[in-house]
Amino acid sequence: MYFLTGWPRRLLCPLRSEEEPFHIQPSSQRFYFAVLSETQLSVWFSRPSVLIVSYIESAKAAAQFGFYQKAEWKPDDSMIAVATAKGYILLFDVLGGGDDKYLYEPVYPKGSSRVKVTPGYKEEQCAPALSLEMKKPVDLEAPITSLQSLQEDLLVCTADGYLHVLHWDGLGSNGRKAICLTTIPFSLDLQSARGGPSLDLEGVYIRCMEYCLTLDGFAVVLSDGRLGFITPLNNTITADQLQGVSAADVTDGTCVAVNNKYRLMAFGCASGSVLVYMIDTATGSMQLSHKLELTPKHYPDIYNKTGPVKLICWSPDYSVVMVTWECGGLSLWSVFGAHLICTLGEDFAYRSDGTKKDSIKICSMSWGAEGYHLWVLPNKQERKRQEEQQEEEMEMVEPPQSSLQAGILQFQFIKSALTVNPCTSNQEQVLLHGEDRLYLTCGDPSQVHTTSDSHTHLHPCDGSPMHHAPKPESSLSQGLSTLLGHKHWHVVQIHSTYLESNWPIRFAAIDTAGQCMAVAGRRGFAHYSLFTRKWKLFGNITQEQNMTVTGGLAWWNDFVVVACYNFIDQQEQLRLYQRSSNLDNAFASVTKLHSDTLLLNVFRDMVILFRADCSICLYSIERRNDGPNPSASVELLQEVSMSRYIPHPALVVSVTLTSVRTETGITLKAPQQACMAESIMLNLAGQLIMLQRDRSGPQVREKETPANNKKLLPFCPPVVLAQCVENVWTTCRSNRKKRHLLDALWLSCGEAGMKVWLPLFPRDHRKPHSFLSRRIMLPFHINIYPLAVLFEDALVLGATNEAVLYDGLQGSAEPLEALFPYCTVERTSQIYLHHILRQLLVRNLGEQALMLAQSCASLPYFPHVMELMVHVVLEEEATSREPIPDPLLPTVAKFITEFPLFLQTIVHCARKTEYALWNYLFAAVGNPKDLFEECLMAQDLDTAASYLIILQNMEVPAVSRQHATLLFNTALEQGKWDLCRHMIRFLKAIGSGEMETPPPTPTTQEPSSTGGFEFFRNRSISLSQSADSITTGKFNLQKTFSMPTGPSAKGRDVECAENMYIDMMLWRHARHLLEQVRLRDLGCFSAQLGFELIGWLCRERNRVAHVDDFVSALKRLHKDFLWPFPVIPVGSLSSPLKNGRCRTVLSTRLLKSQSADSLLNSDMDTVPPQADPSNNTWLDGLGQGAKDMDTASSAHSNQHSPQTHDAFLSLLTNKVEEYSIGSATDLTETSSVVDGDWTMVDENSSTLSLSQAELEHISMELANKGPHKSQVQLRYLLHVFMEAGCLEWCVVIGLILRDANVIKQVISFLDSPEVPQETVQYVRNGLLAVDTWASTDCLGYKPFLNLIQPQLQQLMDSTSEQVLPEAFQPTSQSSKLGGSEGLGGAAAPRPEDSRGATAPMSLPSLEPAGGFPRPPSEDSPPEQTEEQGDEEGAYDCTLS
Repeated sequence: MYFLTGWPRRLLCPLRSEEEPFHIQPSSQRFYFAVLSETQLSVWFSRPSVLIVSYIESAKAAAQFGFYQKAEWKPDDSMIAVATAKGYILLFDVLGGGDDKYLYEPVYPKGSSRVKVTPGYKEEQCAPALSLEMKKPVDLEAPITSLQSLQEDLLVCTADGYLHVLHWDGLGSNGRKAICLTTIPFSLDLQSARGGPSLDLEGVYIRCMEYCLTLDGFAVVLSDGRLGFITPLNNTITADQLQGVSAADVTDGTCVAVNNKYRLMAFGCASGSVLVYMIDTATGSMQLSHKLELTPKHYPDIYNKTGPVKLICWSPDYSVVMVTWECGGLSLWSVFGAHLICTLGEDFAYRSDGTKKDSIKICSMSWGAEGYHLWVLPNKQERKRQEEQQEEEMEMVEPPQSSLQAGILQFQFIKSALTVNPCTSNQEQVLLHGEDRLYLTCGDPSQVHTTSDSHTHLHPCDGSPMHHAPKPESSLSQGLSTLLGHKHWHVVQIHSTYLESNWPIRFAAIDTAGQCMAVAGRRGFAHYSLFTRKWKLFGNITQEQNMTVTGGLAWWNDFVVVACYNFIDQQEQLRLYQRSSNLDNAFASVTKLHSDTLLLNVFRDMVILFRADCSICLYSIERRNDGPNPSASVELLQEVSMSRYIPHPALVVSVTLTSVRTETGITLKAPQQACMAESIMLNLAGQLIMLQRDRSGPQVREKETPANNKKLLPFCPPVVLAQCVENVWTTCRSNRKKRHLLDALWLSCGEAGMKVWLPLFPRDHRKPHSFLSRRIMLPFHINIYPLAVLFEDALVLGATNEAVLYDGLQGSAEPLEALFPYCTVERTSQIYLHHILRQLLVRNLGEQALMLAQSCASLPYFPHVMELMVHVVLEEEATSREPIPDPLLPTVAKFITEFPLFLQTIVHCARKTEYALWNYLFAAVGNPKDLFEECLMAQDLDTAASYLIILQNMEVPAVSRQHATLLFNTALEQGKWDLCRHMIRFLKAIGSGEMETPPPTPTTQEPSSTGGFEFFRNRSISLSQSADSITTGKFNLQKTFSMPTGPSAKGRDVECAENMYIDMMLWRHARHLLEQVRLRDLGCFSAQLGFELIGWLCRERNRVAHVDDFVSALKRLHKDFLWPFPVIPVGSLSSPLKNGRCRTVLSTRLLKSQSADSLLNSDMDTVPPQADPSNNTWLDGLGQGAKDMDTASSAHSNQHSPQTHDAFLSLLTNKVEEYSIGSATDLTETSSVVDGDWTMVDENSSTLSLSQAELEHISMELANKGPHKSQVQLRYLLHVFMEAGCLEWCVVIGLILRDANVIKQVISFLDSPEVPQETVQYVRNGLLAVDTWASTDCLGYKPFLNLIQPQLQQLMDSTSEQVLPEAFQPTSQSSKLGGSEGLGGAAAPRPEDSRGATAPMSLPSLEPAGGFPRPPSEDSPPEQTEEQGDEEGAYDCTLS
């Protein structure tokens, strides 16, 4: 359709004049414009938009004739008639200045290929020098109200009620007739005109009149506001041969404009609306077709304040109409009333600060050539105001001169290629053309071709993929991403050389793949390829200038099909040009035609032409590759005469060949027939007519007839399918899965929206019902103007105008064009599937709706379609004032249950609708509680969470809490942590919502699990936390746990109860995880939900946190953390380290010096050992270490055995200062150095020279380790269990990590009197069980168990001692859970609270997991060591 673009241009008249132009009239081809001011007639040229000539009346003549008022051109542009105020008609001859007289001379750069002998270039480019000569004036002795030009005559209406017929040439008394209006009989229709009553026309005259060629009559507005239509009964206009028809009940007409292509008459009314009438062919009466008016919905401020309609202007192709009112503003509608643009609202009417602009008032307007421009003359007072401002400014600069004659505004438009060239390929792509550029929606060409052809051959010439004739089953539909990927257009500038001599562009076409375009201007044509980004023009300019395209352009594979007129042979022709060859007639295949072609279209391998003698011709095209260049041969198949049905050839808007048929031999079994050309669709002035092949005669099987003499079936008489049709879409593709959408016919019907003629298929090859029709016409509304239909994707593509405000232009003298915002055109798209499904359900065609929906269920926006359907029906029915006898919502709900996304569709729809409609919705779809439970059963927790919000609003708090608890537990079980966090928040909100008063703002930190976690995380994991903040943290937490006092006590009670309720659930889940030995899940649970794990474990130390079966716990940890069971290397049998004791020492050394992962995790390949002359081996202490082995290994970890060397980790990069770290545990996850950057060096920087066997052993150790992440997680958990004093778990984790220090530490703790005797017993029995299991099932653990043998021995001996339970007392007053008696019973101290305390009974200070303290080394000063001791083992790890 038509879209406004950019700002309007303002054309200034170069002549100084005090007069204002107030009337503009275009010539028949719209190349010239006559502009009138009071005593001046000017002629302007269209491109370039310049003034050619101006005739200024002398003062004496002006006094005699009066001021100029209206103008009219003779159809051949040779004369202009001007009406004056005193009743004179002045006739001017327009004289050309001869061949060489031009106003402008084109100047080409030197060496330019353009020669000046180009025929036709001067007329176009250089504005011919014309002159005006006045002939003898004609005095009609009464004021003139209207002028209308016919071929040979000029019709003039005067205010005394006469209609004058003047002859353009013989302007004497002989060439003039006057007809009195009262002698013309007027009636309501032609049948009653013979004897019926006639209108009383006394004292009435014609105010406005326009001739309609295709209706052969005059649309008139009478001075009393009545509307009429006058037809001459035969070809001559004489008084006794005229007959009038009037429109009933209209008395406020102001103006009229006729549409010749659609046979419509648009009458403007004083009420501000435009009534569009058609003539009923049967009775001859005037019938209202539709109204054009602004709706209160879109223009609430202005719709009834526009004033009377001032002017109506149809575009040159008659597809749109522009309307302006007395109060100003412009509004554009499509021919059947789809509203496109209005300048009375939005950014056109308001500045960016919200102030209202005055809308521009217009006194005359006219469309330019091909509708690319609208020439507008603003009202005089608009200009006066503007000029006064300009003069004020000019006074400062220079003395005022007589001002320039004020401007003409020129609005620029781009339009859809469908308006003039409705060929099939243009219907699948959105193609718009402006006067010098094309806009198309296309994505990446490579994408397009991967979807269309799997085997693409390249052209020898331009390297672009060759087209294949589309196979019936192949889908040529572009990918969705291509057509919907972005809002931007692909803009192609039309070649300036072609435009220079062939402006304006009249036709444009794009191929189905969207990669090639062709345009045709005044002469010749040119085409462009997106692959090469190049235009192809005729090499021989004479060939270009000797043809003009008459019937349009189309693409067939890689040929351009052109219906043109050849000036040399004076012959109409059909030509095909190959895309990759040069553009030259030598490579064209030419077919002669007998009559002028008006329209052309392509269907598969057929071309259909509509000709000026109202006949339709079908041609077949075949590709030939026999010559050096591929060519095409064209053969006439069939001619169909339509003259009986078509009153005038100009009325045919489009002609299409389709595979659509009514008596669908459409069974689902026979898709092959879908590919044949079955019917012709003809848009006759908005009536869609269908001609089908006549299959009633004897049918011949295709096999029996030889291929060459196949006779095509004749066509049946035409059937009217629909009225008010603007565009038709159909496709020749077929797809078994989407038969409904591909066999359908899509219509765009203006204000009535769209219609689809949908086939109805019997299900599963059943016999169709005899009473069921085979197709159904369904109307539906969309919010955009449709320009293309994507059949398989169930989408409509369009475009819309967007305005951009610029404030920089506001000033004291705001130019006229700055009243308008800058206009852009944006791509839009819309889903239509929900409309069709709904229409089918309304008509009880649920089975068809289901088949259609199932075929589209894979579309990405299918859930959205379902939501829209529910939403639209719900809004309509729930807000209806009258009761609905047959509500659709239950049907829609039942329909949606057929799809798996039923539950989420309903809840999404509910949450986007207001609460008041929920009861109506759930009455139809079911109780939300049941739906919630269905979600839980289907494990769809996110949807269930959405239902909770519904339940919270519709049910009492107790119900929503109950359901929330259910969901919370399920989410915990499934590890949906985000959802769990939301649920905690939700449950708290329910708790606070139960009180009458809103919940108070807490002054201190809430005693919530999250708050606790923050504090817990700061204390025990972060490296940067200082001791002071720890104590404040403790104090803070203690404070919040004490019972609140003061006015908010009641609210706090509820909050505490709510938090307690949530904590109980979290404790229950943690207990559940620990019982099932799911430590990894427990860690995730704690980290994700901020669960205070250590505090809880302290309380559960002797209950759920004790380990029943060490072996099964160990196995479970191996499985959960993907940790391999240890294995014994085969080589150890013959290795020098056969001695178990030696091996144990090596293991100890490895484990001691690297209990974390520095060496075992460093890249052994990338970090070679550094060479050193001293052959100190790394294990140099082994020799004398063997005899001290027992003492060394049994020594307490606080004493250092003399044989062990401290291992240093030095940075490979020297930029960072070298420092030593005793235990690799200090290298936390957040350490700034990547693990691979560390290498082991001995204290004396000795080399790591290892024997083969030792290397094997180390590699075995590597093989026996799990993933790094698991190691970090296990260390973290070990740390947590240590702090909580859960010694049994520490032993299990120590075993899996095979960390002797951990076991030593734990066993040394067991000596402490605070540890209950049962724990000691459990640890002893557990270790014995592991030993037994290892001996039988897992020998890999034996070396490690041998290593810790002394500790086991120590444990066996110590079990005889008894520990008194009284000793188990808190040792530190600053215990973190000091105030927690109210929550968890007796508070147990946490081992780490006593770190560094001097009480003799306190537990020994716990070392970081797997680390051991060491004497301060030479490199680090004592303070640093002390600090390190504090921070040791602090983990800051994120667990996923």
